[in-house]
Amino acid sequence: MANSHTRELFDMASTELADELDRTRQELLNLRFQYATRQNDNYARLRILKRQVARIETILHERELVESEA
Repeated sequence: MANSHTRELFDMASTELADELDRTRQELLNLRFQYATRQNDNYARLRILKRQVARIETILHERELVESEA
């Protein structure tokens, strides 16, 4: 079963998901720069964000498939 955050993502509209994807990717980019300059030691956050990007992309792709079948 999906966790509560994933359930919230499923309940969002596609435009909201696209905005969330942009925000998450931007945060991921910022974290990568922080790691490169050794300003941040929380490596777990990087993994969490990468998975969140994958979840959002999966949801958007599923919606595209459903729309193309209709």
